[in-house]
Amino acid sequence: MQLSTNLTLAEVTRSESAKRNGISNEPTAEHIENFKKLANKIFQPIRSNFGVPIHISSGYRSAALNKFVKGSATSQHCTGEAIDIDMDGTTISNKQIFDFIKNHLKFDQLIWEFGTDKNPDWVHVSYEANGDQRGQVLKAIKKSGKTAYVSYI
Repeated sequence: MQLSTNLTLAEVTRSESAKRNGISNEPTAEHIENFKKLANKIFQPIRSNFGVPIHISSGYRSAALNKFVKGSATSQHCTGEAIDIDMDGTTISNKQIFDFIKNHLKFDQLIWEFGTDKNPDWVHVSYEANGDQRGQVLKAIKKSGKTAYVSYI
């Protein structure tokens, strides 16, 4: 099923952890509708701007999969409202993706995920299906061995 011109449902539900551990990762009809909004408001503008395939490292997570990977109980990955993008090994950097989203798109949450001051390890972006976007920009860091989120400056 196509979610947008260049994004399929299979791409956002693919999970090696789910496959290896026999965990169902099938989204509900509501979650699919949420992903269609995210695909058209976030993914497709990125794809169209850069003109190259955009690599999603994490998309939909069923409740069972989210629990297995120790994801946040309030993760927007579980509602079809978030994707993680990782462009390692391509001509486009994660920073370029981050900056494009920050400067050109309406989003709910954008997170510079770890990495260095020059390039994140990956980029988390979410789009609130109800259309009410917070525009929150954060940076994930390790603090006393735990993940903490600070305002991105």
